[in-house]
Amino acid sequence: MTTDPLPSSVAPPLVADGPARLLARAGVQACLAALDAPGEETRLVGGCVRDALLGTIVADIDLATTLRPEAVMACARTAGIKAVGTGIEHGTVTLVVGGEPHEVTTLREDVETDGRHAVVRFGRDFARDAERRDFTINALSLDAEGRLHDTTGGVADLAAGRVRFIGDAATRLREDALRLLRFFRFHARYGSGAPDAEGLAASIAARDSLDRLSRERVRAEFLKLLLAPRAVDAVAILSETGLLPRILGGVGELGRLSRCATTELGVDATARFAALAVRTSEDADRLQASLRLSRAEHARLTGYAIALAALHDRPVIEADAVPALVATYGAGPLRELLIALDGEPRPRVTPAARAMLDRMEAAGTRPVLPVTGADLVARGVAPGRAVGAGLRAARDLWLASGCPDDAEARERLIARALEAAAAP
Repeated sequence: MTTDPLPSSVAPPLVADGPARLLARAGVQACLAALDAPGEETRLVGGCVRDALLGTIVADIDLATTLRPEAVMACARTAGIKAVGTGIEHGTVTLVVGGEPHEVTTLREDVETDGRHAVVRFGRDFARDAERRDFTINALSLDAEGRLHDTTGGVADLAAGRVRFIGDAATRLREDALRLLRFFRFHARYGSGAPDAEGLAASIAARDSLDRLSRERVRAEFLKLLLAPRAVDAVAILSETGLLPRILGGVGELGRLSRCATTELGVDATARFAALAVRTSEDADRLQASLRLSRAEHARLTGYAIALAALHDRPVIEADAVPALVATYGAGPLRELLIALDGEPRPRVTPAARAMLDRMEAAGTRPVLPVTGADLVARGVAPGRAVGAGLRAARDLWLASGCPDDAEARERLIARALEAAAAP
């Protein structure tokens, strides 16, 4: 897993021995040795080189080679390395060393692009391969002898905290419209200060291209952006430039996103997305349709909307209300929602209530109604609607009472359930 740089308006210093430490990894050495064929060359490329220069831990290792994919497979077999043709038709083979994947791709050059797909052919020129990448900081390569190759100015941009398109920004965006979102995501993670002016202007001009992208690609890229260290700054720029409504179909709650993104407590991408984009259950439904959300993501956004509506009706949350809220919404979702709402007029959460929530979340338990349908059937209630009516009445009383589970409370709840079950 890649460790993100800390949020900052100043670019982090480059780490001189980062590339050497990357090359020293056993899996990297094994792959480079296996692909060391006469007249051929293989280099580490892209994100792993960029992150090594920043001194961050990298998990995704990418290599580029002059070897054709079938030759990569043959070399790996000779060296006793497992090779998987994960994208062999596009020149990509995954070498597995010590259980870790190393993605090897034959050098390529673009023949034709249409903003969504590219027609490529295999090549042998590392500089041309670098030129077809998106940003200068992603076009670095490192050879087996430890020499860093930078044909696009990526090292200087990385040191300056500048995310810059390779060549003409508008051309890069026409080649692949997803680069518009990647520009903001990479700026949120690696940038400092304002975004590159040319890249920003080209992105604004290319805003209509977002409508041509698959909703799944937009969703995936935007959720990654929300986890970047300077996500709030990037989303604010998207909002100011009118790009955010093209993604969300509406305006965003930047204050709520900011609270979720800056808390020391971990708030994942889906929770941040809910804080930014959801006010009602209708928002959750609209976003599911427009961004092809998964069922689990839609359920979380819907749950957030329902809890948001319920909590906005409460001026104050006291400690005795917390068990019922946890029983209804879960401790984790409740905590995420309260982080998003922190400082807003409603609800005010007392210190005792926060302490209660902390204890319940740490315990990892969620209150459960101590009455079941079997209990009611055993007391003579006919299975069916009457049991359901009884359980609903018992649950209402249980929640209103603070979720008690002692024997006396259980008998009270059964009595209430029996009364409701017998009602016409």
